[in-house]
Amino acid sequence: MTTSASTALLTDRYELTMIDAALADGTADRRCVFEVFARRLPTGRRYGVLAGTGRLLEAIADFRFGEQELDWLREQSVVSEQTLAYLADYRFRGSITGYAEGELYFPGSPLLVVDATFADGVILETLILSILNYDSAVAAAASRMTSAAGDRPCLEMGSRRAHEAAAVAAARATAVAGFSATSNLEAGRRYGLRTIGTAAHAFTLLHDDERSAFVSQVASAGPGTTLLVDTYDVEQGVITAVDAAGTALGAVRLDSGDLLTVAREVREQLDGLGATGTRIVVSSDLDEYAIAALAVAPVDSYGVGTSVVTGSGAPTCGMVYKLVLREGSDGHMHAVAKASAGGKSSVGGHKVAGRRIEHGLATEEVVVLSPDSDVPALHQIAEVDELRPLHVPLVVDGVVDPTYTGAEGVRRAAERHAASRLELPRAAWRLSAGDAAIPTEIITV
Repeated sequence: MTTSASTALLTDRYELTMIDAALADGTADRRCVFEVFARRLPTGRRYGVLAGTGRLLEAIADFRFGEQELDWLREQSVVSEQTLAYLADYRFRGSITGYAEGELYFPGSPLLVVDATFADGVILETLILSILNYDSAVAAAASRMTSAAGDRPCLEMGSRRAHEAAAVAAARATAVAGFSATSNLEAGRRYGLRTIGTAAHAFTLLHDDERSAFVSQVASAGPGTTLLVDTYDVEQGVITAVDAAGTALGAVRLDSGDLLTVAREVREQLDGLGATGTRIVVSSDLDEYAIAALAVAPVDSYGVGTSVVTGSGAPTCGMVYKLVLREGSDGHMHAVAKASAGGKSSVGGHKVAGRRIEHGLATEEVVVLSPDSDVPALHQIAEVDELRPLHVPLVVDGVVDPTYTGAEGVRRAAERHAASRLELPRAAWRLSAGDAAIPTEIITV
């Protein structure tokens, strides 16, 4: 059986059953405003990073119910024939604004605002949250790592520690947060990322001895390759590597042991052999804390796998998608909010956000709230108050802005992230647990 390229069934059943009921009672076409936000940051984190926006926009463009999807829904009796007819013609026709991808965010930040009919908007809930929650978790972890690494490149090598589709998304998210390359070829093809990788221990073990393996790799890839020198004995491995490639050897990789000590010994050994330009790449279950601990080591780049693709202890961001404004039977827009206990309430009304920048540093996140949907007026208020506006148009009347997708979208997101992170006060760069880097103020107009 062939698999459809549609993203329409990457959703939860109740999205469709809500539409089914709303079509039956006549409320499906009521105008609504939905909002994505996180009530809190993962414990101890000082900022979040929005990632996945470009992937989301690509997925919305493919959110179509074809014959395969409709036939399956009919067979499973998920919705009525009326709803199947609606879904057959479904195209997202609303508008979406939100934080630019790569932007930092804080508790309560209105990250994405979806303005559409109830049916058009509610159907995207699961898709939006599944993409943004994962990609943003990876990007936040990656940002902490690139911050700890300083000017030294971080390389993403986590594909084998993630679902095959998540591996592509993770590679993209790390690029947004400043990683310079990935081992994942599909991510490289799809998003224009630089790909890296030479050989694993298996290649050395394949050969009768280490020297044969190194000579073979150099013959294939040239002396500028990276040789993995810790399959057997590191000291002898370095000698063999320089002997096989010459002093023009590109790099050696260390994947085990006390990396701080071993890196110092290997640097001294390489210099003694005349390979002063040979770089040292380290891997082996690195996270932001291990990277920070290696700051004093003669290391040139870091290969990161498991920790970054799992969010370094925070695999999701806890983002939610809530209805905050809806058209009533009187034809007017009304703010609505969830009033649940246990910290799960929401704030009704349309919101836009700006960041207060003083002397080049962010001091406050300002959320401007209105019970109506007068978006231009809200933007004008933000500008008068000398805030850096955070919302940008992503989809206008169903038309996706293509500059946020593909390779160009990743490049723009990485630039936005770098600029946004530089606005943080220095205390926010610390890896130790702490409160959000800046407070959030809600202004009601």
